[in-house]
Amino acid sequence: MPPDPDAVLARLHFELPPERIAQTGAEPRDASRLMVVGEQIEHHIFRELPDLLRPGDLLVFNESRVIPARVMARKPVVEGGGGGQIEVLLLREEALPELGPNVWSAYLKPAKRAGNELWLGQPGGAQHRAEVVGVLEDGARLLRFEHDIKPHLDDIGRLPLPPYIAAGDSDETWRERYQTVYAREPGSVAAPTAGLHFTPELLARLEARGVGRVALTLHVGAGTFKPITGPVAEHVMHAERYTIPEPTADAINRAKAEGRRVVAVGTTTVRALESSAREDGTVYPGEGDTRIFITPGTRVRVPDLLVTNLHLPGSTLLLLVAAFAGEERIRAAYDAALAGEYRFYSLGDAMLLEKGW
Repeated sequence: MPPDPDAVLARLHFELPPERIAQTGAEPRDASRLMVVGEQIEHHIFRELPDLLRPGDLLVFNESRVIPARVMARKPVVEGGGGGQIEVLLLREEALPELGPNVWSAYLKPAKRAGNELWLGQPGGAQHRAEVVGVLEDGARLLRFEHDIKPHLDDIGRLPLPPYIAAGDSDETWRERYQTVYAREPGSVAAPTAGLHFTPELLARLEARGVGRVALTLHVGAGTFKPITGPVAEHVMHAERYTIPEPTADAINRAKAEGRRVVAVGTTTVRALESSAREDGTVYPGEGDTRIFITPGTRVRVPDLLVTNLHLPGSTLLLLVAAFAGEERIRAAYDAALAGEYRFYSLGDAMLLEKGW
């Protein structure tokens, strides 16, 4: 009988002092700590990863790039009022033919009704008109722009840092630091943070070691920060768009056939792989939206190892790593992390997890 995910989440609960949530990343990136979790627990530095992998292992990276999705907007000034400031978090461009092109889902603060008009951009700079044309189930609004907004986001937007990071540095600093060194495909509103530990030098050393490397894309949505606040079975996962190129699928399937290990870099990579997995652990190429929710009792078919950060209590990500490595291993690992002064979450330290079954 599969384990009760609510009971697992309760048993995995822990008290995390706020100061243990990392506010800055390690410098250099690969100087972060790395806990190796298998039959035993070992403590390393991330730059030692090449020595912990085998020639022939295949790393799978998520190449999604974080976009400057946080934009300030104003209502149009009208007689008797108007002109109030609105914070917009663009989520993703939506394919809704009935509404036409250039439609995005977005969170608005304060929220606005359908029919409202907004002007996005900095005061004194270029302004871009959008109309609220719908409301989604989770409260997000649908915005229809007069033109393609993507080319203008670098000028009018800011990087959407996680809510638990007190951003003291400039947006220009964060645009470099809150981005993997291999990010290519723009579309995420949060970084695939397990990849933040890699440097060009480390990637070169992994290649020299004989460790293969392929990439896919899963655009991370704001729902990644949504905690589980009720029964696990009632938690609604956010949709995320993913693409697995044919060469990536071929390389993974070849590694599986030859008995070589597949190493997923990040939970987003796991979600993309498992969304396209066959029963034998091979994967289909292609693209789509996924709402996959991996909980204890779910069979993770594709990756053999997982590079991931330390997650917050009550999160879907904590359930995913428990499904991957096993509840007992995760409980022991998090106890060791808390006792050993590891730093948690997006900018914190990392784990290398072996599949637990």
